Order: sequence, then C-alpha cells, then structure tokens
Amino acid sequence: MTETTGYAGGLVHVKNPHLDSMEEDVLYHLDLGTKTHNLPAMFGDIKFVCVGGSPNRMRAFAQFMHKELGLAGDGEDLADICAGTDRYAMYRAGPVLSISHGMGIPSISIMLHELIKLLHHAKCRDVTIIRIGTSGGLGIEAGSVVITDTAVDSSFKPRFEQVVLDDVVVRSTELDKDLTEELLACSKEIPDFPTLIGHTMCTYDFYEGQGRLDGALCSFSSEKKLEYLKRAYDAGVRNIEMESTAFAALCGLCGLKAAVVCVTLLDRLEGDQIRVPREVLGEYQQRPQRLIAAFIRKRLGMKRNALLSTH
Repeated sequence: MTETTGYAGGLVHVKNPHLDSMEEDVLYHLDLGTKTHNLPAMFGDIKFVCVGGSPNRMRAFAQFMHKELGLAGDGEDLADICAGTDRYAMYRAGPVLSISHGMGIPSISIMLHELIKLLHHAKCRDVTIIRIGTSGGLGIEAGSVVITDTAVDSSFKPRFEQVVLDDVVVRSTELDKDLTEELLACSKEIPDFPTLIGHTMCTYDFYEGQGRLDGALCSFSSEKKLEYLKRAYDAGVRNIEMESTAFAALCGLCGLKAAVVCVTLLDRLEGDQIRVPREVLGEYQQRPQRLIAAFIRKRLGMKRNALLSTH
C-alpha cells in the first residue's frame, strides 16, 4: 500500500479520524496536552520548527536564534517547555521552535507524531520544519553542509516503509523542492564552508547498516563496504544519517513544508571513525544552524548582521 502527500490551506493536517472523538489528547512524550495546556496560545504563532538529535544542541540553537532575532534578554535562561519529561527538549525563540528528537527513526517518529499533533491543535499555519544535524559524507570533504533533495533508503530508493499492523505501508520521502533551492540560495551569504544539494541515505543503524567495519559485529569485507558506498555515491547519495526518510514521510503527509540540512563529519569513502578534534566538531555542528538562521532572518525580512560569525 502506498500513501501520498497532501497540502491545503497552510494548516497542519493529521490523518487520523480517531482524534476527533477524543476528549483529550495527551502528548505524553512532550509533557503537553490539550486539556492541561492552552496550545493555541503557547504555539499558535510558530512559523519555523527546527529539530535535531541532541537536547544540548537544540538549546544552543534556540539561544543562537534568540540573539539573531534581536529578542529581549540574552537567551541564557530559555526554559525547556518539555521539562517534565526526559525524552525530548523543546525551546522557543520568537516564532522559532527548537526540539530534540534523539537518534534514529523510532525516536524521531515518536517526537514527530506528537509535534505534528501539537501544531495541529495549536492551529498553526504555514509552518516550515527543518531537520538540522550531523551525518557521514560520501565523496565530499568533512564540514560540508548537505541540503537534501531526496531522502532514500538503504537500497537508494525514495521511500519509507512502515509496518502498520501486519501491512507494509510505503510512503513518499519527497521534500519541498522550492525550500531546498531557497536554502541553497541563502548559503551563498555564508561562503566560509561548502554547501551542496544531494540525496541523503537514511539507515536503521550507525554501524552495520552504514557499512562500518568498526562495530561489535561485521560480516562483510572492506572491499564489499567500498563497493556499496560507491554505488550509493553513483546513485546521488552525498551523506548518510538515520532519520530523514521518516521525517520526510510524516511531514509530507501532514502538509508541512520540510527540509533536511546536515553537516558531514567525515568522508565515509576514507574511513569509519570520527577523528576530528572536539573543537572542530563544535564548529562543524554550528554550520547548519548558521544557514538556517540566515534563512529565517531572510524569511522574516530582517537584514544580515552577525550571520557570518560563529556562535
């Protein structure tokens, strides 16, 4: 069975008829709910949602956006909206929501289900959602930023397969092409690191699933690994991570314009382990954040200020 995407009126759509009959919707993993919180008042004016794996990184991004948007205060005391749970962290800076999603498809899927319902209950309109994160590069230098045009699975196919009961449901992983091009145009304002558009391969595992030779298990040769990664490169893959297909599928089905922007920490054709010094990794991880800050400021009609400097 194949499901397709649908957009209408700028609203965030949930494709679940059972929600209409529920007196209360408890967003358990976010520690929020329709009866316990006034979601339209809290989130109704959100226009940008940025998600990433690490709670600390998403807090730093919210603080960075607080500064870039010229909001009152220094942003150091931003409150974790999900403080009642230890599953995810959520921060707000003006019209920007910054949320952690953990690692892998199961973790981001749980967060996205509840986030999308939150945006729906809050009656948000014209929301843009962007995953910012880290990845392994393929045939490109470490520190490059990849804007995903298509999220593909481990067979290089643009699909996300979800088992629902005992049926395998195939969902499209199409991302918004205009948004991808808009982000690439914004990257021209930040010339101190390379930015490119390419396919992103999403796997279910960091080690065997990505052809690494350094896990606790490995049943293939280095030659087989390189042959597989070169086939991925020839298919248009430029980076590898563990969330993009689920992210693209869920956002597309619910009418959200979505993008994936990840920095590469190494070139997987040259090795498996990340040996870059911590301070360099820290600067690498800021690169997607700087690009998204430039994009958001441009969307809001704000002039450039400190975008060319790191935070």
